[in-house]
Amino acid sequence: MHEVESRTAVSCSTNGQTVHDRFHAPASWRIALPHTVAAVPVARALVRSALTELEHPADCDTAELLTAELVANAVEHTPGEGPIELVVELLPTGCQVEVHDPDPEPPGDLTFPVGTEPDPWQEHGRGLLLIRALSSSCGHRPTATGKAVWFRLPVVPAQRRPV
Repeated sequence: MHEVESRTAVSCSTNGQTVHDRFHAPASWRIALPHTVAAVPVARALVRSALTELEHPADCDTAELLTAELVANAVEHTPGEGPIELVVELLPTGCQVEVHDPDPEPPGDLTFPVGTEPDPWQEHGRGLLLIRALSSSCGHRPTATGKAVWFRLPVVPAQRRPV
């Protein structure tokens, strides 16, 4: 299942000159991913393609990293019955990425961090910390088949974007 919805860019006029602003109306993608570690690079590639091809002004690298964390958590911490689902929404104000999985239990300490920091010598334990630290907001919500865990990234102002 792969759904894509996209709308066109708009132009505006300033002091008699037309300025083509790469402002985009909402676009969204929804794709089922295998409940295996193979889903992680596929999810990263989809997010990067969505942001790059539409020249969306959200931070591609951060979106890709946080998406990988959400998908890896869904694969590792939820039962393997059926696929997980990735939903990417590009909005004029930023982007939102959701990962749907079959487990109704909320993700550990996503919105309410526990008092201890992750052990720097351990391979695991920093994913939700990264999501909290690097996103503008994050959370989870119940769905009919489990839960959706999400994060949002704002648009990066033009003066701060790499050339």
